[in-house]
Amino acid sequence: MKRTERTELTVSKILEAALAEFGTKGYAKGTINNICKRGINKGLIYHNFKNKDALYLVCLENSCRKLISMIQESGCASDPLQYLKLRMRFFTECPNEAHIFFEAVLQPQEKLLDRINEVLEPFEEMNEKIYRHVISGLTLRDGITEEDSIAYFRQMQRMFNGYFSSPACRNTALEDRIKEHELTLSKLLDFMLYGIAKGGTRK
Repeated sequence: MKRTERTELTVSKILEAALAEFGTKGYAKGTINNICKRGINKGLIYHNFKNKDALYLVCLENSCRKLISMIQESGCASDPLQYLKLRMRFFTECPNEAHIFFEAVLQPQEKLLDRINEVLEPFEEMNEKIYRHVISGLTLRDGITEEDSIAYFRQMQRMFNGYFSSPACRNTALEDRIKEHELTLSKLLDFMLYGIAKGGTRK
C-alpha cells in the first residue's frame, strides 16, 4: 500500500471515530482520549489534526457536505415540503452527522463561531437558492421585491434559530430541540410564504 493510501486510510479511521464521538456526545463532552478508546492512536490524531477543534470542524464540514449532497441529489429544490422532509430523513438516517450539524446551527461553540459560519456557508447559500426558486413562482404584493423577500427570509431564519439557541430551550435535550425545530420550521415557512390571513387582505 502506498504512503498516500495509508494516510488516507488513517484519516478515514480517525474521522469515523471522531464522528461517533462528537455525534453522540457533542463538542463539549467529546474528547480526544475518548476517540483513542475507539482504537485510534493519539499520535496519529495529532499528526493529522492540530487539535480537537480542527478535528471537530472537519467532522462538521463532512456532515454539512453530506446533507447538501442528499438535498441536491433528490432534486427537491422546487418543493419546500419535500426539502423539509429530506432534512428530517437526514436526522433519522444519519444521526451522528445530524447531531454535529444541528449542534453547530443551534448550539455553536462561541470560540469556533467564525469557523462554524464559514463551514455552514454553502448550506446557507443552498437554503437561499431554494427560497429564491420558491418565491420566483409566487405573485408578490405590490411594492415587495424579491430582494425584500430574501431579506425577510434571512431575518426570520436568524430569529427562528436564535429562539432554539436561547435560554428558553436550555433544558431541552438537543435531539428534542432538533425535532421541534424541524417540525416547526415547516409551519413557519408556510406562514412566511402564504401568510395567515385568508385572502391576504386587511380589514
